[in-house]
Amino acid sequence: MIHRDQLEASIQGCGRRFFADIGDEAPSVFNKDWWTGKVMDACMQNESFKVQLFRFIDVLPYLTTSESLGRHIEAYFSREENVPAALKWGIKGVGLGGGLAMKVVSKAIRKNLEMMARNFIVGAAVGETVKRLGKLRTQGFAFTLDQLGEATLSEREADQYAAGYMELLEGLESAQAAWPALGGDAADLDWGHDPRVNVSVKPSALYSQVDPADFEGSVQGILARLEPVYRKVIRLGGYLCIDMEMRRLKAITLEVFRRLRSDGEFRDYPHLGLALQVYLRETDRDLDQLIEWAGREGLPISIRLVKGAYWDYETVIAAQHCWPAPVYTVKADTDAAFERAAETVFRHHDICHLACGSHNVRSVSAVLELARALGVPDDRYEFQVLYGMAEPFRKALLKTVGRVRLYCPYGEMLPGMAYLMRRLLENTSNESFLRQTFVEGVEMERLLEPPQAVLDRAAEEANPSASPVDEGADRFGPFRNNPFPDWTVAEARDAYRGALADVRRQLGKTYPLFIGGREVVTDDRVDSVNPARPDEILGRVCQAGTQEVEQAIAAASEAFPAWRDTPPRERAGYLVRAAEAARRRLYELAAWQTLEAGKQWSQAYLDVGEAIDFLDYYAREMVRLGEPSYLGDVPGEVNEHFYEPKGIAAVIAPWNFPLAISCGMCAAALVAGNCVVYKPSRRTPIIGHTLLQLLREADLPPGVFNFTPGRGSVIGDFLVEHPLISLIAFTGSMGVGRRIIEKAGRTPDGQPSVKKAVVEMGGKNAIIIDDDADLDEAVPAVVRSAFGYQGQKCSACSRVIVLEAIYDRFIERLLEAVRSARIGPAEDPANLMGPVIDGSARETIESYIEIGRQEGTIAYQSDVPDGGFYVPLTVVTDITPAHRLAQEEIFGPVLAVMRARDFDQAIEWANATRFALTGGVFSRSPDHLDRCRRQFRVGNLYFNRGCTGAIVGRQPFGGFKMSGAGTKAGGPDYLLHFMNPRLVTENTMRRGFVPFAEAGGEAHDAPATAEPS
Repeated sequence: MIHRDQLEASIQGCGRRFFADIGDEAPSVFNKDWWTGKVMDACMQNESFKVQLFRFIDVLPYLTTSESLGRHIEAYFSREENVPAALKWGIKGVGLGGGLAMKVVSKAIRKNLEMMARNFIVGAAVGETVKRLGKLRTQGFAFTLDQLGEATLSEREADQYAAGYMELLEGLESAQAAWPALGGDAADLDWGHDPRVNVSVKPSALYSQVDPADFEGSVQGILARLEPVYRKVIRLGGYLCIDMEMRRLKAITLEVFRRLRSDGEFRDYPHLGLALQVYLRETDRDLDQLIEWAGREGLPISIRLVKGAYWDYETVIAAQHCWPAPVYTVKADTDAAFERAAETVFRHHDICHLACGSHNVRSVSAVLELARALGVPDDRYEFQVLYGMAEPFRKALLKTVGRVRLYCPYGEMLPGMAYLMRRLLENTSNESFLRQTFVEGVEMERLLEPPQAVLDRAAEEANPSASPVDEGADRFGPFRNNPFPDWTVAEARDAYRGALADVRRQLGKTYPLFIGGREVVTDDRVDSVNPARPDEILGRVCQAGTQEVEQAIAAASEAFPAWRDTPPRERAGYLVRAAEAARRRLYELAAWQTLEAGKQWSQAYLDVGEAIDFLDYYAREMVRLGEPSYLGDVPGEVNEHFYEPKGIAAVIAPWNFPLAISCGMCAAALVAGNCVVYKPSRRTPIIGHTLLQLLREADLPPGVFNFTPGRGSVIGDFLVEHPLISLIAFTGSMGVGRRIIEKAGRTPDGQPSVKKAVVEMGGKNAIIIDDDADLDEAVPAVVRSAFGYQGQKCSACSRVIVLEAIYDRFIERLLEAVRSARIGPAEDPANLMGPVIDGSARETIESYIEIGRQEGTIAYQSDVPDGGFYVPLTVVTDITPAHRLAQEEIFGPVLAVMRARDFDQAIEWANATRFALTGGVFSRSPDHLDRCRRQFRVGNLYFNRGCTGAIVGRQPFGGFKMSGAGTKAGGPDYLLHFMNPRLVTENTMRRGFVPFAEAGGEAHDAPATAEPS
């Protein structure tokens, strides 16, 4: 049993001894006698300079010419105040101009930044690395090697990463014979129990198609390359640790470890470890489950305990995806979790070895004293610190415990930038233990304070009178997006598979019309089929003719007066109830999209999520707009401004976002007070019927919403031209959209109002790849934007415009990435692409591939599965704006690659179409991004991310030119297109007096004028 007070006293004493051993020595990274130290000091004094410097370091490897280097130095630092003297001369050198001056500046800055990188990276090549490792071992330090460059975009890159480990292990095999075992053990094991060769591996780098939704495929893909590496490690008598990366890969990594450790070939070899990150709230549970598994299997395991290196990333991703923060947001919570996890391991030291990875004197002291208190043998734990970090501490640690291993990254500078950035962030963070210890001189008592005491003090200092806001008290509280799917959770994956099975049990139904609150069955019906298996009939959908449409318009007209006069807040309540119904049925609604529209799991889930967002967002917007506003401040009059609905709305929906866009247009029309006649796409009519189901669950009054699927050739023009239709909301092709606008513009005698057409059409969207673009980000974003949902999005990237200086590198990585992609049914999450929507779409896309063959060069064309409406993923190069492939919307997985001479030409080409919907730019040049803000003229422009996936309330969506009429769905002005503004002015003056409040006085009547006394 541990006596906590005695343990704390021991921890404090141990910590004080560590600080005494460290003395006044500072880590080299903080030594201001050197360039690195000066720059690090400036980062900690000036947050703005720190941001600019880190961004500059990030882009540096791509700056291959003096011109590009000079351009970026000027962009990042010329407007920055308080630039350290270590950099000022370089900025001045840029201003001097001249090729020779720039070469000198370029060489000096590169050299200094490479020296900074070398503080943290042990070597760039195997020979150099092995030599440095030998030197570290003579100082008494063991090592674990981590190969940099874990961003693999293709299977070829994954092969190269695995081959790099094989090469590394070959070098270590020949070197280890000359290395005496640390601790002088005759058995050639360090300290008598640990292999001399120790490597760490990032599992995601071993398989380019890792996807949490494809859990089993990801595990198998990683193991296929990890097992040969592990066999080589075993032949060397070495040790392998599987590193933990981002949370999205955690469950996969845990399963990879379990399978490798328990594999019949390897289970008798004990030297396999796993890293766990205690800043994740789930780590306590994960650790308990691992230890329980190890005990059940009878397999000793080793855990490297670290606090975590991706805190900023995890918090940002969680916020963007509307998830709870998966990490502790208070550092003391993480520190407490570290001590808690260490104790858990030590209480099971018979089955679990601990590698303590921390530079925090308090944390290390706690681990050391916990081990002593629990009687843990020395061979059951060791200490690890990062190479290049906290040299004084690692020396003191070596002196105290003798078992210290350095985590040593190795590799080239380019792939090492991400690692370098993490280390710089760690060193300069306000809460960094190293910064507090060696820079700010925080008192020792505070640095050694128990984490729980820090938390208790923070709780006491918090405002006790603050009470939580009960947002449930008002159903129209602040809008929040529906959370993104989290496929790392097994229950989510199981729920999707279960929903697919449930939906399949519903196949074969007949779906009637819905007019005036009653179902209407017609003899004319069409079959809806699965585009991946066209012989699979999903259901039969009744078709409306002109007679049924006339009935629907009549029903809507009858319901309109009462619906118009329903208070806006009450109308909004119907949308909120429909959103609640959609949440309850989210997986089922998404599964219908996978089967009827061929949408992959995430694409389908997000479509439903967007529908929910439209319902919630427009409900709140109508509550806001439903309150009248008062204009002017002149006494004697009141000017009341308010809105009323237009009348009967015809909503004509597309098939590619069959629920989201349908729901968005219908919800906007309904909540604004219009009654709706809804025509879903003939290609996805069952999904259209699910929208009807949601609105029926919301208990809309009869006639307010009418479901009339039918053939466009039969009812399309009739619906648009009907004199009682006041509003048409349409999303679809440019051809149909223009036809609707033309017909809606006619005003024949007897038509009571001018029709409003809210029309969103297509796009020919381009992403520009600047010469400094981060290809690790740009290539996968282009692949997702061009080929996600088979390119069947009006926002899809159909042109990528690449600057000449980076063209060869980009196209090589792009082609390797698409060669690695899989094509098959959308039900299988391993497939990047599924079928296109039907045979007609397939024929059209195939015809454009032939046009591409004539106009340019087919750089890549994939194979396709047998059966189903599949088309090949196709990349066409040598395209210019003169070609049809650069001008016409294809609506399929065909990407035109254009080589631009310079950035001016790239912008010119990006704008050289009739469309203006979305666009993207990958650049790390602030000046180029500023230019694109002004000159790249599209409705939605995205910097350093893909050009699809607009989010309601955050990125209102819509374009202009031939992409639409300038409306922005999911934005604050969208509902205005569905209403007529009205103004009522009242003269409040009565025989010389007005309500005194209007004149700025007291809240009672008073004379407007007074006679002199």
